[in-house]
Amino acid sequence: MIDFVAGGARPLASHLAKAVLLDLDGTLLDTAPDLIGSLNDLRREQGLAALASEPLRPVVAQGGAAMIRCGFAISRNEPGFESLLRRYLEIYRARLSRQTRPFPGIDELLAEIEARNLRWGVVTNKPSWLTRPLLKQLGYLPRAACVISGDCRALHKPNPHPIFAACRQLALTPPECVMVGDAQQDIQASRRAGTPALAALFGYLEPNARVADWGADGLIEHPLEILPWLTTALDPSSQSGPPDVQITP
Repeated sequence: MIDFVAGGARPLASHLAKAVLLDLDGTLLDTAPDLIGSLNDLRREQGLAALASEPLRPVVAQGGAAMIRCGFAISRNEPGFESLLRRYLEIYRARLSRQTRPFPGIDELLAEIEARNLRWGVVTNKPSWLTRPLLKQLGYLPRAACVISGDCRALHKPNPHPIFAACRQLALTPPECVMVGDAQQDIQASRRAGTPALAALFGYLEPNARVADWGADGLIEHPLEILPWLTTALDPSSQSGPPDVQITP
């Protein structure tokens, strides 16, 4: 299905997508400043010094529990872990969009998708009570054709269920969409769902991440590199609003 040309893999014209599904943290939005800032706010509450931001950026994609493990050198089965996690999420909820911004090129990408009468949506493991307010605060919620959030841990990516849910909301088949994410779990979910997958190299990658081994159909260094994977236009009558789907059993 993929025509390999200079500069990376590009889709054949007959397999261009009608919608883009974007991971949230590390793909659509650079949420690290607020997630790391919340961790350091919590450390200061506990009488500890702030940690450097850069080593924590790859941890952001792993969720709040990973941030607590890294920030306090504590495992989930140790006393005090759950209270630290609850307090961390309280702090983060209060500063969701203080420093969070779209990655460079994202706004141009979304504008072009919409200009082509195509659609885009969010597929994230982030819970809905954080996802929807964040997207609303930054003005993206009414523009998203679907928002699939991760309220059931058993059905998080790499489970393909979130992608299937997005496709149902868009009334498209998995091959008619393209999934973009910065974590291996995004690519694994795409492979299991039968959706073309692009790995976002501008996201929160581990320094030694072997992204070329993830099985993505393409590696992109900038959001606008998604555009060659899209069709020119979709019938505007097929446009839909931005329902939020929580992943439930």
